[in-house]
Amino acid sequence: MTQQPITCLLVANRGEIAVRIFRTARALGLATVAVHSDPDADALHVREADAAVRLPGAAPADTYLRGDLVIKAALAAGADAVHPGYGFLSENAGFAREVVAAGLTWIGPPPQAIEAMASKTRAKELMRAAGVPLLDPVDPAAATPADLPLLLKAAAGGGGRGMRVVRDLDTLKESLDAACAEASSAFGDGEVFAEPYVERGRHVEVQVLADSHGTVWALGTRDCSLQRRHQKVIEEAPAPGLPDGLRESLHAAAVAAARAVSYQGAGTVEFLVTADGRPYFLEMNTRLQVEHPVTEAVFGLDLVALQLRVAEGAALPLTPPEPAGHAVEARLYAEDPARDWRPQTGVLHTLAVPGAVRVDTGFTDGDTVGIHYDPMLAKVIAHGPTRAEAVRALADALARARVHGLTTNRELLVRSLRHPDFAAGQLDTGFYERHLAALTEPAPDAAARTALAALAGALAEAAPAPGAPLALRLGGWRNLRSRPQTRRYTVAGAEHEVRYHPVDPEEHPGVRVLSAERHQVALEVEGVRRVFHVKHNSNRPEVYVDSPFTGAHTLTPVPRFADPQDRTEPGSLLAPMPGTVVRVAEGLAAGDAVTAGQPLLWLEAMKMEHRIVSPASGTLTALHATLGHQVEFGALLAVVQEETPA
Repeated sequence: MTQQPITCLLVANRGEIAVRIFRTARALGLATVAVHSDPDADALHVREADAAVRLPGAAPADTYLRGDLVIKAALAAGADAVHPGYGFLSENAGFAREVVAAGLTWIGPPPQAIEAMASKTRAKELMRAAGVPLLDPVDPAAATPADLPLLLKAAAGGGGRGMRVVRDLDTLKESLDAACAEASSAFGDGEVFAEPYVERGRHVEVQVLADSHGTVWALGTRDCSLQRRHQKVIEEAPAPGLPDGLRESLHAAAVAAARAVSYQGAGTVEFLVTADGRPYFLEMNTRLQVEHPVTEAVFGLDLVALQLRVAEGAALPLTPPEPAGHAVEARLYAEDPARDWRPQTGVLHTLAVPGAVRVDTGFTDGDTVGIHYDPMLAKVIAHGPTRAEAVRALADALARARVHGLTTNRELLVRSLRHPDFAAGQLDTGFYERHLAALTEPAPDAAARTALAALAGALAEAAPAPGAPLALRLGGWRNLRSRPQTRRYTVAGAEHEVRYHPVDPEEHPGVRVLSAERHQVALEVEGVRRVFHVKHNSNRPEVYVDSPFTGAHTLTPVPRFADPQDRTEPGSLLAPMPGTVVRVAEGLAAGDAVTAGQPLLWLEAMKMEHRIVSPASGTLTALHATLGHQVEFGALLAVVQEETPA
């Protein structure tokens, strides 16, 4: 049946995905409507839309997960269609039905198809009947050592929430309770199931696109094996190194899965491929995926435009276009991989990625990254004739990127893309488990590079105002002051003292200042010219210095006198990030004896749970955190008095 043409599109989402959908909508001549929570009132997706409707509140449960408010917003703004993006309500069959009942066009699969695939346990039963290969489930109550390792998974939702790997039966109950609690919090459904955990398996998926006329496309494969906390970090298309027979069987299984539920629109069928090449169905995501740009690049398509066409009733050509080349995507997160992937919040002062790459982001310079949502800053996508060329272009663009104000995983991405195993296509979900320590350890010359960055920062700070560069004299920099100047910075937790006048061989062997301006410093290091980009924070004293040679550094000037308020009682547990206390150890109270490493409470920040453990064995002398309490970075959560050795 032919649908009415869409004229005004509301995106029931936020951030990068909303901005990306608006881009296509504008190209098609559609009006756009954004919805936003209070923290997102000035977000990029709001600024990009033709109209915006406020969803009062901050937490997703009060805003982006309120389907009734989203539909009300669409009707009030005059939208005639709703695109759910991914996450939030995108796989909520009830919401899809309510959108249709309100007389709006739903940009997604039929509600019954969403419902059929909404529960991973029910979806597996359906796929078994369709002949799609599956891993046999394991009853956690009857699990034996022979069943280990196990993977616990939430029956509803995705994104790694409610997932735990169990390698010891003694930890099964604790892991099961934690997975159920996380799944219930994230999806409103605490059902969790268990299946064998496949060591060194590959996460391979097939993009499908189907219309209402019986055509189903299998748009190649994607490899998404590089993951942290069961969330994807680097994705590529096509999945490298798959035999033709395996690739064809994956395509056939994905089409069978789509046909089994009379699917329409864009979706993804995910598989686990064992080391010996056996594929097993994992789940079907009844929505657009974060990693869809790599498929778009290889097939020369706009999947959002095709979603809109299918929703309007158009028929797809019987066969998709032929793929060309290779595409790789990296997710740039505001997080610290070396500290258990700890998410970062604050102001993003600069986000600039050079090169012939695609950048999908929901942020611009000066935006704030808050605690309520995923810490992904951007997706960076490179496409090339071959895999090697695409990987090299992406690594180079990320290495040259300037990201100021927040700790990110940028260096990890660059090192991952340049790792010999990745270059050879030796991919599996245990990549970071094996290589994270090496990928996050400082470079052998890290101290020398930090010293150069600190020198560049000090010279830039000492430079005159913009428009009046420091004088060059005989190729070196001179200062009229009679004594050397010093500057002390804290860089990545370590203090550095810089003496920056006069710059002579005794002060900085092998270094000569070529120019020093407020935002750029050129140094000659062992005869090689190196350029450092410098940005000054107007609201705080930080100085950001980066170059392809040294990487990025945040320099925090050390005050001459310490602030007494900065001192904390020994044994104090401070919040490592802003967040919400979602769990406190059962029965925990001040005066209890605790042991080193014992979990005391759990913080949720940016869609992740983080355990706060006792730093030592001793006595819990104070407990300030309570369930549901929102805490700021550095807030005092508890105090543990370490026991005195006998």
